[in-house]
Amino acid sequence: MLQREVLDHYIHEVGNWCESVLHILDSRAVEIYDVQMLEYRIQTLLDRLQENYIDYDIDFVYELSNDVESIENQFQEVFASGHYEEYARGIQADKVRSVPIGSHVLPPLPYPYEALEPYISKEIMQIHHDKHHRSYVEGLNKAEKMMEKARESGDYDLLKHWEREAAFHGSGHYLHTIFWNNMQQGGGQPSGKLLRLLKRDFGSFEWFKRHFTEAANRVEGSGWALLVWSPRSGRLEILQTTSHHLFSQLDTLVLLALDVWEHAYYLQYKNQKDEYIRNWWHIVNWNNVAERLAKAEKVEWQPY
Repeated sequence: MLQREVLDHYIHEVGNWCESVLHILDSRAVEIYDVQMLEYRIQTLLDRLQENYIDYDIDFVYELSNDVESIENQFQEVFASGHYEEYARGIQADKVRSVPIGSHVLPPLPYPYEALEPYISKEIMQIHHDKHHRSYVEGLNKAEKMMEKARESGDYDLLKHWEREAAFHGSGHYLHTIFWNNMQQGGGQPSGKLLRLLKRDFGSFEWFKRHFTEAANRVEGSGWALLVWSPRSGRLEILQTTSHHLFSQLDTLVLLALDVWEHAYYLQYKNQKDEYIRNWWHIVNWNNVAERLAKAEKVEWQPY
């Protein structure tokens, strides 16, 4: 039987595909009668996904696979004139470019829930990912839809509230997505250019590690410690942020994030946050950090 995480990933990808296709059909206003039936079938499939997102069995996944194949076949029939390939390419391109308003989805973990034990327990990962991260996704989607509604109606009385909700939940969603991929078994220290820059900008790897550890320990209340790349100064920096977005420094790119909200450790470590932070270094995914650095360096601003 396929592992649960594989099935979760497949359902996640199907949901993304449904949202992307509906977005393209709507934005391009394709004047083909059969497209209406395609829209109906895709929306029905999306509704089924949302209804069964958590509680599903293997039979549901098989039925889902058959429905996707059937819809793909209908696409080929509708666009048999030769426009289908161009249309499909447009769908894939737009899928990469943007997420439709209010259509963010919970990304699957890149490893099983128990993969980070004994440093972070399976139970914490399940609650942290499936409950807390999901709530940020849902909060961001609601905020985006309410701001869209405000634009359509011209009623901006609650805009300040929904802008704050979008900042809070959006930062929670994006930072957690970074956080999951920032971790794996191994820890140790990085190599190559990332290590050279850490030594250049912080004096040594140990000085960087101590600075980052102290920043995490000294976050006031709940929040994050962040290693960022600053395009303005052309170097690495360490920041703290209370909650997800307060006291954050704009115009920077997050490379490494450590969640020091209590729900990330309290069930296992109780009030020993410093122990959680020390143990976290055993599961840092430096390859992922290096990949983020390589992409961040391509952003260049005038230094001043």
